[in-house]
Amino acid sequence: MEELYCQGCGVLIQTIDPQAPGYTPTSSLEKENILCKRCFRLKHYNEIQDVAITDDDFLKMVSSIRNANGLVVHVIDIFDVHGSLIKSLPRIVGNNPIVLVGNKVDLLPKSTNKRKLEHWLRASAKEAGINVKEVCLISSTKGYGMKELAEVIEEQREQRDVYIVGTTNVGKSTFINRLIKQSTGYSEVITTSYFPGTTLGFIEIPLDDHTSLIDTPGIVNRQQIAHYVSDQDLKLITPNKEIKPRVYQLNSGQTLYFGGLARLDFVKGKRTSFICYFSNQIPIHRTKLENAEELYEQHIGDLLSPPDEKTLEVLPELKESAFKLTGGDKTDVVFPGLGWVSVVADDITVTVHSPKEVSASIRKSLL
Repeated sequence: MEELYCQGCGVLIQTIDPQAPGYTPTSSLEKENILCKRCFRLKHYNEIQDVAITDDDFLKMVSSIRNANGLVVHVIDIFDVHGSLIKSLPRIVGNNPIVLVGNKVDLLPKSTNKRKLEHWLRASAKEAGINVKEVCLISSTKGYGMKELAEVIEEQREQRDVYIVGTTNVGKSTFINRLIKQSTGYSEVITTSYFPGTTLGFIEIPLDDHTSLIDTPGIVNRQQIAHYVSDQDLKLITPNKEIKPRVYQLNSGQTLYFGGLARLDFVKGKRTSFICYFSNQIPIHRTKLENAEELYEQHIGDLLSPPDEKTLEVLPELKESAFKLTGGDKTDVVFPGLGWVSVVADDITVTVHSPKEVSASIRKSLL
């Protein structure tokens, strides 16, 4: 087949992978003006859809950002900061200013101190080598914080283009659609002012006669558990409403299973409270450490679920990591894309088990 390119964004047309850039059904190849699925949905249904692209491919594409004079809006998932913060962002965007947007704030407990959370996100970004101009907390599905964010963007962009970047699964598409409506007051603005993108894989939505809001494909981060679970399990592990913390008083020698996708062993220390922040739909099972292996072998996929059968086919084996927590500060044990456990680090030792590609880590407490 001769090489065909999307008339909207210029990406190479392909008919094999619906999730990859350039996909269009075979039946559309006969049309005079061929659009990829993403541009088709944009033009006819006023929807921005995210497409996934690897970090390496993205780096090849984004020299235009590094060489441009614009504002970068980096959207992250507050529920998965570790998995959605793009560590390579400074070399991607050069000296362009960055606004950090924490999405899905509606999923955190209502008692969350938003000011403290903003400071925490700014510090986390700085630790990763990312200096940000502003930090904004939003919910793109509920609309929380969008008015304030639109004002920050308008103030910071100084009549320049705005580039939206983020990993897959952070809610970037919903965010852009909401932002456009918030900024213009119109829900049909994309359809009525559809223009082809000028950069491969990017979509440009005019803000005025001279500048655009530029959507970039979502970067695939293979350290997110979302890439190793079935669509059905992804719905279960992704929170869709405010998470309810679950508290377990554990003695050393006890284990917590989070479905069958991850596990935390309390190896050493005095009786301690473990506060678990996971999707309300993930069951948590407590057992004795000495029985944990047998429980897993006998009940993975039924009592310990998710995973379902499809996930079990692709889920990497669980890898073990030990952490000695001292200093008396509140610390989070993080399972990227799944959730975290908060505990006071009062001279305790825990061992965590997570899928081999999804490394667990510890951090200063988020909440």
